[in-house]
Amino acid sequence: MVDSSSRGPEEVLFEFTVVGAAVRVAALDAATGIEVTVLGPASAARADMERLALAKLRARLNRARPDD
Repeated sequence: MVDSSSRGPEEVLFEFTVVGAAVRVAALDAATGIEVTVLGPASAARADMERLALAKLRARLNRARPDD
């Protein structure tokens, strides 16, 4: 996935792991190696879970970077 936002990640890798009735989604920024995870119901739409994980990753990256 390529993100056009100047403060967002360039390339994000997603990993989906079903754990019982839940799904764990890991989002990894390829450039920095920073990873975040979110949990949701296994019945949730894949796109919704990716969107949630990406939002959490962007927030984490913005905290890690000094202000311009």
